[in-house]
Amino acid sequence: MTGQSGLDAVRELLLVAAVAGVGVLLALIVVFSPWHAVPDKAAPAAPVELRSPEPTATVG
Repeated sequence: MTGQSGLDAVRELLLVAAVAGVGVLLALIVVFSPWHAVPDKAAPAAPVELRSPEPTATVG
C-alpha cells in the first residue's frame, strides 16, 4: 500500500508540474506575441504617457 501511495504522489506532482509548465508557456506566448496586426508597420504599439490636464482659471 505504501508503494502505491508513493507512486500516486509522484504522478500528482508530475501533473502539477506539467500544468504549471503549460501555464508558463502560455504566459510567454501572450507576453511576446504582437498586440495587434500591423500590415505596414505604420502604428506600432507604444506606451501611453499619462498626465493630468492643466488647471483652468475660473472667473468668479
